[in-house]
Amino acid sequence: MEKILVTGGLGFIGSNLVDKLIETKKYNVWVIDNHMSDSSYFEYRNLKAQYIADDVANISQWRHELGYFDVIIHLGAHARIQPSFRNPVNTLNNNIIGTAAVCEYARHYAKRVVYAGSSSFYSGPKLNPYAFSKYIGEEVCDLYTQIYGLSTVTARFFNVYGPRQPKEGDYATVIGIFERQHMAGQDLTIIGDGDQRRDFTHVNDICDGLITMAQNSMTGVYNLGTGTNYSINEIARMIMSVSSKNINKIYLPQRPGEARITLADISKTTNDMGWVPKENLSTYIENVIK
Repeated sequence: MEKILVTGGLGFIGSNLVDKLIETKKYNVWVIDNHMSDSSYFEYRNLKAQYIADDVANISQWRHELGYFDVIIHLGAHARIQPSFRNPVNTLNNNIIGTAAVCEYARHYAKRVVYAGSSSFYSGPKLNPYAFSKYIGEEVCDLYTQIYGLSTVTARFFNVYGPRQPKEGDYATVIGIFERQHMAGQDLTIIGDGDQRRDFTHVNDICDGLITMAQNSMTGVYNLGTGTNYSINEIARMIMSVSSKNINKIYLPQRPGEARITLADISKTTNDMGWVPKENLSTYIENVIK
């Protein structure tokens, strides 16, 4: 069995990925995550994985416990745009220095790093601190490839949704928020005019893409999206059309630093790796709401 480390393996995407890796029965899975002491994440732990409770920036301190890995999938980061405006230093430090720490560990103790990038790059890496931090993380990976010969590949995620997505607080996804509001019989809150469009990608497809990247030797940057986007208004209408509840839309002021449109070009990912998304957003909404 290959030995694989998932940083941030208790989060929304990370915990789904750990489960999928273990389901394949091909991997000895380890996790490093600083949420280990948070009881709200306890249910996401997989009893067949090994866990280290710490920040990724401290990964080298655990080298004797962790040992050597075939692949490190680096998901551990401070996510979301709006929190990065309030505490940019925290975001930059965690996402850039943390990535450098992972790459430094990997050049001694791993064959390959799969890095979780962000589609926020396409709207401009200086649109917000989060986008900048994730882009520089890509550059750190490329630096280690160019100088030290470390095999690295970046997966740029487009708006991820699905089981375990945050539904409230700073890190909530728009679909997660809509699900929570619908369950409570509340009106759906829409930021701005609602005509901004997003390429929504199911977490199962993201995880399949990451596993595919872990299994091959391609380097560079690859998009993980669907190649189709929807406006926020369209998502709200999908929910309202299948709901038995009397809910409406409420519009809130536009927030800074957010893209108008995201849309993945996945042709390179499909051509080089054979990966294609399988999940359908409208089917997901219909199943969840009904």
